[in-house]
Amino acid sequence: DLYSQPSKPSSAHNLTTEVKVHYGMLMSHHLELDIFQSHFPAFELSIQKATYGKRRWEAEYAYPLIGLNVWYSGMGGFSELGSAFAVYPSINFPLVRGSNQSLNFKLGVGLGYLTNKFDRLDNYKNFAIGSHINIAASLYFEYRKKVSRMITLTAGFGLTHFSNGSMKTPNYGLNILSASVGVSSYLTKPNKSLDKKILPELYSYEFDGRKYLSVEFAVAMASKDMSQQYGQSFLVYAAFTNIMARVSYKSKFGLGIDFTHDGSDKIILESKNVIVSKNSQLTKVGLSLAYELVMDRMSFLFNAGMYVSGLDRSEGDLYQRLTLKYLITKRIFANMVLSAHLGKAEYVGFGLGYQFRFIYKRKIKHN
Repeated sequence: DLYSQPSKPSSAHNLTTEVKVHYGMLMSHHLELDIFQSHFPAFELSIQKATYGKRRWEAEYAYPLIGLNVWYSGMGGFSELGSAFAVYPSINFPLVRGSNQSLNFKLGVGLGYLTNKFDRLDNYKNFAIGSHINIAASLYFEYRKKVSRMITLTAGFGLTHFSNGSMKTPNYGLNILSASVGVSSYLTKPNKSLDKKILPELYSYEFDGRKYLSVEFAVAMASKDMSQQYGQSFLVYAAFTNIMARVSYKSKFGLGIDFTHDGSDKIILESKNVIVSKNSQLTKVGLSLAYELVMDRMSFLFNAGMYVSGLDRSEGDLYQRLTLKYLITKRIFANMVLSAHLGKAEYVGFGLGYQFRFIYKRKIKHN
């Protein structure tokens, strides 16, 4: 239940620190990684903030935890892999919540650093990663049990992933599957009013109940370093259009059309003795289904589609795209794009977009 109150709790009283110990293994999704199969520990330290409904999205998502996490593992002691470090922000959503326990899903994306990378002379067995700096992602389900007003115990399992999005090849990526146990404690005595969640007023970037369609145009650019295969790097240019229907505070559904021009496609086709008579043949056109998960100014857009044109489709006709969007204004947004083929990253790009909104039902929803 939601309760209104005249005064809001101070954020100084809703910070927690959390320590976790993981134990897991490297998932061997390519034969070249079989030599690194082993079990090993990892360690995680987090600072998290308990939300209480200061913004509408916090209430709609059952008051998640927002955190900053530091992760480390020796990766089983293999000299070819070295050690792995990650620093990433996260959001921890309660899926099922009781009075003193909850089942949560934690999502985090940030930066990772691997002490060792592929080198064709000195470290040729490491086919997993071609760069020190990578994207680090964490996907975890966890059980949280509050044992006192200050202390919460946790247990969970999930995946930690390192990849550079093909900005530097090779890029098979590292997938660490692990289970964890941990303990969380408030840094100071928590404010009693945290238990009385606030139903806030609407803010300018949030859904007010009107039914509308949004038409979004976005562009992104990426770089693919394929020096190991072809001795050079290539640029990728992409443009996207999505028509989305807002159906709730959280969700949009829609359709998309995508245009991708990958500079590496020409040299790949030439290596297969395929003649490219005009540059337009290198542009891949795709049609996709889209879903967007909205949290205030930030949102996650998921596209799953099929290419319908373009000469080089050696990775397959099916593709997936994850876009992290952030509204700079009500119309202009920045985006980070990860494009993949059945889990294999194709590129990571950055760009801008613009959206129009067409309201077709003006009745405002009141709670």
